Amino acid sequence: MKIGDIDFGERPLFLAPMEDVTDIGFRRLCKRFGASMVYTEFVSAEALVRDVKTTVRKLQISDDERPVGIQIYGRDIDAMVEAAQIVEQACPNVIDLNFGCPVKKVAGKGAGAGMLQKENLPKMLEITRRVVDAVKVPVTVKTRLGWNHDQLIITTLAEQLQDCGIQALTIHGRTRSQMYTGNADWTLIGEVKRNPRIHIPIIGNGDIHSREEADAAFDRYGVDAVMIGRATFGCPWLFSKEELTFDQKLDVLLEQLRINVEMIDEQRGILHTRRHLAATPIFKGIPNFRQTRIAMLRATTVAELTAILEDTRSLLRD
Repeated sequence: MKIGDIDFGERPLFLAPMEDVTDIGFRRLCKRFGASMVYTEFVSAEALVRDVKTTVRKLQISDDERPVGIQIYGRDIDAMVEAAQIVEQACPNVIDLNFGCPVKKVAGKGAGAGMLQKENLPKMLEITRRVVDAVKVPVTVKTRLGWNHDQLIITTLAEQLQDCGIQALTIHGRTRSQMYTGNADWTLIGEVKRNPRIHIPIIGNGDIHSREEADAAFDRYGVDAVMIGRATFGCPWLFSKEELTFDQKLDVLLEQLRINVEMIDEQRGILHTRRHLAATPIFKGIPNFRQTRIAMLRATTVAELTAILEDTRSLLRD
């Protein structure tokens, strides 16, 4: 499978772009454990054009996480074009257009999955065409099946987006109205992939929790790549073909904490790590762990948090 000049080989696994999750520390770890491509957090086009510092900071990428994509979202055509040109200066391997985020503060304003509303489709296609023409970096799109189950438009939309010049399409197997509820429906993803008029790579996304489930999706739906999102919370090793011990997994989470603190600062580095500590499955089944979990998620210094995690390791060894 290739996007532009990037050859990902057979059955690549991608890390989905996720707000407050796919910071540089997490991306680097996922890459180390086998993610074929990683993506930044969502980048607001309007905020980037206004030079908002917290948004500009999201453009920071490192060579050891390549290939890496930077994803932008917005509803204004000119702002999306200008933002893409700004992003190009950060030298990502791919610029991804977010037409799939379902949250109200994004989709409710006509951006993200809001573009899937019938009245916004011409704007979506115009944004895509204009961005493709404005940059030299490969442009890709991530979207959903449609706005709701009465508007399952992805089979037609995929061809239209391809005609705009994108070099790959990621499809999340839910509608915007589903948000993240119910089960992802991969049947339409497979239908898009089987369309003889589609020649760009099709990347499937939704409800993949393991390499085994990813392999089943490759086998059943014939997609070119599988993108994994929420299942990676606290599990950057999910991409690995090898099973890690508890000690190894805890070491990874501690490394993630150190990277985040080094790259940001102590307070925000801990906050970025906290989501993963809350979600990681490695603490499940530990007897009487509730109070330790509360203390872990309330820790405000690296020393305090590290001590709690190391005490947990020692407790399990006894």
